Amino acid sequence: MASTSQATGERPAVLTVINPSGQRSRVILSQSPFLIGRQSDNHLVLRDNRVSRIHARIVREQNDYFIEDLNSRHGMFINGNKAEGRTKLDHSDQINFGFPDSYQLVFMQEDSDISKLADQLATSSRLTTSAGTGGNMSKLRALVEVARALQGSLSINEVLESVVDAGLAVTSASRGFLLLRHDEDLEVRVARDKHGNALSKDELRVPTRLIHRALNQRRDPLFMHFDPNSEGGIAPDVSVANLELRSVVCVPLVRVKTEVSAATMHGGINETVGLLYMDSKEHVADMSGGNRELLQSLAIEASTVLENARLLEQERAKQRMEQELSIARDIQQNLLPRSLPATGWFRAAGSSVPTHQVGGDYYDVIHLPGDCWCVVVADVSGKGVSSALLASLLQGSFLMASDDPNHIADMFRRLNRYLYERTQGEKYATLFYGVVNRFGVLHWINAGHCAPFVVKRDGRMESLPASGMPVGILDTAEFEVKTTQLEPYDKLVMFSDGLSEAENPAGQFFEVGRVQAVLHAGAAVDAAMLHAGMLRAIQSFVGAMPQRDDLTLLVAEYVP
Repeated sequence: MASTSQATGERPAVLTVINPSGQRSRVILSQSPFLIGRQSDNHLVLRDNRVSRIHARIVREQNDYFIEDLNSRHGMFINGNKAEGRTKLDHSDQINFGFPDSYQLVFMQEDSDISKLADQLATSSRLTTSAGTGGNMSKLRALVEVARALQGSLSINEVLESVVDAGLAVTSASRGFLLLRHDEDLEVRVARDKHGNALSKDELRVPTRLIHRALNQRRDPLFMHFDPNSEGGIAPDVSVANLELRSVVCVPLVRVKTEVSAATMHGGINETVGLLYMDSKEHVADMSGGNRELLQSLAIEASTVLENARLLEQERAKQRMEQELSIARDIQQNLLPRSLPATGWFRAAGSSVPTHQVGGDYYDVIHLPGDCWCVVVADVSGKGVSSALLASLLQGSFLMASDDPNHIADMFRRLNRYLYERTQGEKYATLFYGVVNRFGVLHWINAGHCAPFVVKRDGRMESLPASGMPVGILDTAEFEVKTTQLEPYDKLVMFSDGLSEAENPAGQFFEVGRVQAVLHAGAAVDAAMLHAGMLRAIQSFVGAMPQRDDLTLLVAEYVP
């Protein structure tokens, strides 16, 4: 008689029970409540003294299942988290009892078609075994177990173990090894015998060069019959003969790309990710009838699992990288000034927007002894993490900034030599560095940076061009310190080339001419308003166009 779940089309719930030795069994949740514990009258008896007599129960409510800990001594864990009270079970939830070497349960709600097929196979195999035709039933049951493992989203190893077991059932071989390609070699990932017992990886004594040769010679499921007594057979290596192997079956696992079909099994040797190897000392492997097709289907399933695992690992690596870059971005943003002077004789407003998670631009405003202020804007060549690290290094080098013009030049020479010795000119940075005192005297060095502007209240502008080459290009570079006298309400506008090279959807650049136009229009406003107006103008110009370079802007104002 069909079960109630089958009759109503519902997804039947089962527990996959994994005992401490790794053996698996399947229990249908046919009762509600379903009791679990070590006592003999439980629906599921777990032979472990650390498990309580009646440890937990599973209750069905309509189409949902809930598990409840029954005040057990050691508690119960769902997916590694301790279960408190009543917990709803979801497909593939893993249940254990707090001990790594105890039982593990996996809750699954199977597709009704698979469950029905499994029941039919079980009934058919009981009826046909006595007639000697149960072999095909066992093969089909093995394939159903592979489908269950795939559907249950268990670990990759569990799925690959089920593939090896199914391969052994199909071929009637004695031992199975699943090998995966690692660089130019093959490594054993799964090793099992026909009874489902794990084998030592060292038990595969067939030379891998022979396996490589088999992969080179064939592109479809390989059947290699090694029989030293048969002149018509394939002549084996001496080592294989010494092993007394009667047959060897090698099924290549080919990287699955877009479409999964039998045709993908004919890919070149460079597309193979591994193989399923099976051998027997007792008899010749059964490759009759549809066994080749069954093996090919198994290979495709295994290849799909491996490809999905590879893509998942890539995605996880990408997520980890994005998380690390996000942390780096936060750190870099926190290295920027938390607050800028908004009152007093020196005032400033600034911002830096990286195009990637982290950028190579930075700015800083430092209050120096002697009532002086230091301003720095830098742009490191390139983009990404390496540029961000170098930008942070530069930022640290100016923590002990000096207002003495002689010290400024010497500081630049030492910084330049330090960078050149470590990057050999492959990484460099443009820098504008200025120190202004309360009398409006500005000492500055422009090391190959975009020329800042001194903007007067009446709209006149003075450019501060480069006075030296970028730091880190040439170890003997010299840097000239220049001096400019600021007038009351003069504004010093510094920026990176990401501002002048900001691009709009039409492919036009913001360019220095537009920068000057915005500065001229806002010459009479204070530093904060001029900074905000420049950002609005750039945003209006570029619209939704993604930018290719970091954008840094710093506006300082002298208000005696």
